[in-house]
Amino acid sequence: MLSRFDIATALGLLAGFGLLALTVALGDGWANFVNLPSVLIVLGGTAAVTLISFHVGDVLRAVPITLQAIFRRPRDASQAAMMAVRLADEARRKGHLGLPRTLTGVREEPFLRKALELVADDTPTAEIERILENDMVSIAQRERGVVHILRRAAEIAPAMGLIGTLVGLVQMLNRLDNPAEIGPAMALALLTTLYGAVLANMVLHPLATKIERNAADEATLNRLYAAAACSISRKENPRRLETLINSLLPPLKRVRYYAT
Repeated sequence: MLSRFDIATALGLLAGFGLLALTVALGDGWANFVNLPSVLIVLGGTAAVTLISFHVGDVLRAVPITLQAIFRRPRDASQAAMMAVRLADEARRKGHLGLPRTLTGVREEPFLRKALELVADDTPTAEIERILENDMVSIAQRERGVVHILRRAAEIAPAMGLIGTLVGLVQMLNRLDNPAEIGPAMALALLTTLYGAVLANMVLHPLATKIERNAADEATLNRLYAAAACSISRKENPRRLETLINSLLPPLKRVRYYAT
């Protein structure tokens, strides 16, 4: 249901890493901030511990949802509400026979499409409500799982940075008799902490928060669509649906499809 480009997430990531890159470039340059062992410890360690903590399938399913959160966002609630009332109005005027043609216009809304397919198949209203409610619970559980994975990874990343710091300090202490090797060991010690903090606080935590927000917005849209499908199934007056939908929306998002 993520159907619109979300410039905020992409812009935030670009701005955050851009400012960090600019700060590094204005200092001593990139050479002092690139350390492959540090990258391996933080990225590899975070990935490994995350896989230990969760099932592989759960982690793999989290990847596309996380990528969607970067680039897409749910449809605006007011637009969704207007569309739901319009569909109910058309169904009241044309009957259920017009629903198959309507389905081609809601391809980007799989939940709504399924709801309308149930109505078009003359599924009893009580069964439609039960099916859609189960779907909403499943969607919410899936997205809560993704948020949990990201937040756990955000806890792991700084810990891996600390482990890298300890590794670097041990190496440094073992090379005190060779001053030329102290610098690389100290770089490993400090850069792993930096990498872990950046990964946790500039990537994982913000993405978890964004997915959490998207999930809340999507849940609202799904409730609207479920209400519309049940209203169409009961052949209710669309004005009643408009009133119900507006009761689910915050005041600034409420719609007025009918002039009077």
